[in-house]
Amino acid sequence: MDIRKGDTAVVFIDPQNDVLSEDGANWGAVGASVTENKTVENMERTFEVAKSRGYEVFISPHYFYPTDSGWLMNGPLETAEFETHTFARSGPLDLTGFSNSGADWLDRFKRYIDDGKTIVASPHKVFGPQTNDVILQLRKRGIGKILLGGMLANMCVESHMREFIEQGFEVAMLKDATAGPRHPVWGDGYEAAIVNYRFFAHEVLSTDEAVDRMR
Repeated sequence: MDIRKGDTAVVFIDPQNDVLSEDGANWGAVGASVTENKTVENMERTFEVAKSRGYEVFISPHYFYPTDSGWLMNGPLETAEFETHTFARSGPLDLTGFSNSGADWLDRFKRYIDDGKTIVASPHKVFGPQTNDVILQLRKRGIGKILLGGMLANMCVESHMREFIEQGFEVAMLKDATAGPRHPVWGDGYEAAIVNYRFFAHEVLSTDEAVDRMR
């Protein structure tokens, strides 16, 4: 994959407190993977290099509003998210209580995301980008190649990867700028994701490899 700023962008999924902060609602499930992969550090390095070298950066966030509690069918993860109030916001136009909440950006990422240049898509509501406008935002800027990372590896990140590929994008996965949950019965979500990344993505790169090629 030819990585160049003219047609390649960084896309991060859910760089939010509930999945990346030790105080987040899901730290018990994802903390070990985040720590082992140095996910936060590698995401920050990617942000910094992308910004310094003129790459476009896109965020696909996950938010739930009070009206979403009216959903009549949910999978096990969605059910758990509602129970723990993961990514909860007061409403689509209401930022009451948002600052430093679980739905807010991890504090160390704010200077990159809130710089007036990063494109923040509308929220995806389940796992993939079919429910938000991130693909439109990418197309409108002539982006055909994506460096993809964020959270969670086997859920929202993998779902975005699959849809991006179906939509004709070239996708390189940043394997240590993501992490996954571990469950005593369901297994290791990160390891499951890495297997699928190798089958589907155009490349699977470490952050070191990716930033070295971002010229």
